[in-house]
Amino acid sequence: MSTQQPTRTLDPQQRTVADGVITSLAGPEARLRADQETAVAALASPGARVLVVQATGWGKSAVYWAATAVIRAAGGGPTLIVSPLLSLMRDQVSAATRGGLRAATVNSANIDEWAQVERDLLDGALDVLLVSPERLANPGFGRRVLDSLAGRLGLVVIDEAHAISDWGHDFRPDYRRVSDVLQTLNPQTSVLATTATANARVTADVAAQLGDATLVLRGPLARKSLHLNVIDGLDPLQRYAWVAQELPMLPGSGIVYVLTVADADRLVKAIRAVHGDSLPVAAYTGGLPADDRHRLEDQLLAGEVKALVATSALGMGFDKPDLGFVVHVGAPPSPVSYYQQVGRAGRALDEAVVMLLASTLDDAIWEHFATATIPDPDRMATLLDALANADGPMTVPGLESATGIRRGRIELMCKQLAVDGAVERVSEGWLITGAPWHYDAEHYAGVLAVRRREADIMRSFIRGEKCLMRLLTESLDDPRSEDCGRCSVCRGEITPGLAEAPDAEVIATVGGVLRRDAVILEPRKMWPGGAFGTRGRIAPTAMAEVGRVLAFADAPQWRDVLGAAKAGAPDAVDRLADAAVTVVAQWGRASGIRPDVIFSLDLTGGSLAATLAQRLRQVGRRTGDALTVLPGQRPGREATGATEAAYWRDHLDSMPQVSGAVLLVVDETGTGWPVTLAAAALRDAGASAVLPLVIHRTA
Repeated sequence: MSTQQPTRTLDPQQRTVADGVITSLAGPEARLRADQETAVAALASPGARVLVVQATGWGKSAVYWAATAVIRAAGGGPTLIVSPLLSLMRDQVSAATRGGLRAATVNSANIDEWAQVERDLLDGALDVLLVSPERLANPGFGRRVLDSLAGRLGLVVIDEAHAISDWGHDFRPDYRRVSDVLQTLNPQTSVLATTATANARVTADVAAQLGDATLVLRGPLARKSLHLNVIDGLDPLQRYAWVAQELPMLPGSGIVYVLTVADADRLVKAIRAVHGDSLPVAAYTGGLPADDRHRLEDQLLAGEVKALVATSALGMGFDKPDLGFVVHVGAPPSPVSYYQQVGRAGRALDEAVVMLLASTLDDAIWEHFATATIPDPDRMATLLDALANADGPMTVPGLESATGIRRGRIELMCKQLAVDGAVERVSEGWLITGAPWHYDAEHYAGVLAVRRREADIMRSFIRGEKCLMRLLTESLDDPRSEDCGRCSVCRGEITPGLAEAPDAEVIATVGGVLRRDAVILEPRKMWPGGAFGTRGRIAPTAMAEVGRVLAFADAPQWRDVLGAAKAGAPDAVDRLADAAVTVVAQWGRASGIRPDVIFSLDLTGGSLAATLAQRLRQVGRRTGDALTVLPGQRPGREATGATEAAYWRDHLDSMPQVSGAVLLVVDETGTGWPVTLAAAALRDAGASAVLPLVIHRTA
């Protein structure tokens, strides 16, 4: 690996081609800078390997567009770009088109176009194909396209290349498929890897995967336009209120990052509670349809919204040069991922505001991220045994039934095993290869230690132990790190014009609105099979109605109230009861179903559901009783849905005979299976409808 940056130049003909692309993208006076030209000139040499680690806004995409044009002009093959996000692909196709290149993408949002795109590519009618790493893992795509292209590609680009390394902050197992592609390439094909978020260890790992002769071009990572700020000590509801209060004071339009989808929806409601429609905002999460995400991105690009309240789904590749601010409600688990997200702001501005609203509650989320992708050797052995004993390929649901491991975990495990060659994905499912797999305990202990050290750096960042920009760039091993003079540590105060805490009235407004807003609880529609025995659709005569949840997950408006109510504090119980009465009344008007009887089901050993049910009976002048759970060892959090469903089927006490509609008040559940089984039992006992009201849905 060479870390030198020798000056390399394009010949006159190559420069003319490259300049044509750059002027089309950035204006008639634009030219490649010397460091960009060095990268393009290197890639123009057959078989080159180049890793570019540069700050956001440096112009990494200009390098691969110019290199593509130069290679194509010399008679080389098309470029394959591996990109991590749909939004990034869309922006890149648009940029390539402006640069005079013929580009297309194959992803989950344009299935109808796949066949034509593949024909155009194989016929030589495309200069650039963009794919996701998951597409590389698709056996059909590999057979139809990659196998025929492997010897004909002119350039392979690995964007956001830190994701190749499991030392990186955003490791994705499918990204390792890129290594498989590299093994089948014509030796004359050049390879470019780009990232803004790689420390020395990640840089070395990625460069090693590219090859011994990789040229590493690494520049300074400090961003002079960013004014970094931290406010610590606000509770969850105060953080929402701060955003709602201070959003109009932030410059231009921007992004407010949150850690969960539920946070995104709640924070949008909080902002609207304070400003109504006068301050346009919207929630942006990975669960939105692609068309909705594209529409929201376009609105932010055009300045039609003040902010998108987003999860990390809006991150890599979103390019709005005049983005005025980035706010984080909760800190990401590493300084590297934080640097990547705040890098969206201020690319073409002299000043942009970055604000982190920190909380000690983030620690639990950091630990989850740190451990979530570390394989469990015992579970891996169980999964491999199931595949070894199968007659052929197994689907993920089949593996769930055979192993008792949750479906989402199985999907990740299969990808990890595929990276190591122990399994492969075929069109019918997953198949064991016979290659041995062993748990590299030393390696994974090192990965976990790195992630926990990164969390410690974020704690130092929050405490303001040194210049915030310096701390970020040092975490990326930038040798040119220095104090920025602009952050809240260097100045001794946050950006002027912004408050350090929200007003009490705003907190009250936000809390009041959010407590009146119940979350919809969709009923389960399928039996799980497996240990439960029965699979297939739940009959309409056994299914619950669409229910309601008072407090979802870590809802900030309920956090303190729930704890106090579970401890029996009268004021807290009253607040929950008042909210329940309001929700049930609104629910009845919306559904047209009013309960004839009210039952309770306490699953956690307390009496909170019974207490709220009794209050609802008094207000509604209804009758009812408490349902009981038979004693037994309850399944753990990692139990499959089938195992949990079987438990509740067998441990809910017999139901009283009932007629009419039942309101079922449940204290707490994470999966909804006890609600599903209780509803089925009540319907079997004569209920015409079961309306579940869950006090706390934990996930």
